[in-house]
Amino acid sequence: MQQAINRSDLIADLASVCDNLEESIVDEAVREMFGIMVDCLSKDGRIEIRGFGSFCLHHREARQARNPKTGQVVAVQAKSVPHFKPGKALRESVNLINDE
Repeated sequence: MQQAINRSDLIADLASVCDNLEESIVDEAVREMFGIMVDCLSKDGRIEIRGFGSFCLHHREARQARNPKTGQVVAVQAKSVPHFKPGKALRESVNLINDE
């Protein structure tokens, strides 16, 4: 079982696969890509990568909640939460790996 991959691992892997590009160039590209994705979502946009999946925001309304420790009623503000929905090809690939 593989451990989680972090951004620096992703950058190193991409640099080695892409004809040994300098990690600094790949790092800049990855940072720019993530920045564009964050910017799009912050403007209530949607990101769709065919075969991989889509990112969008789920909007949660304001509500009343309880502090489990004290039982006191607490107001929870409305917020937007990023949501990822895997594409069909990703789901099938993951299921093939798990079936082996």
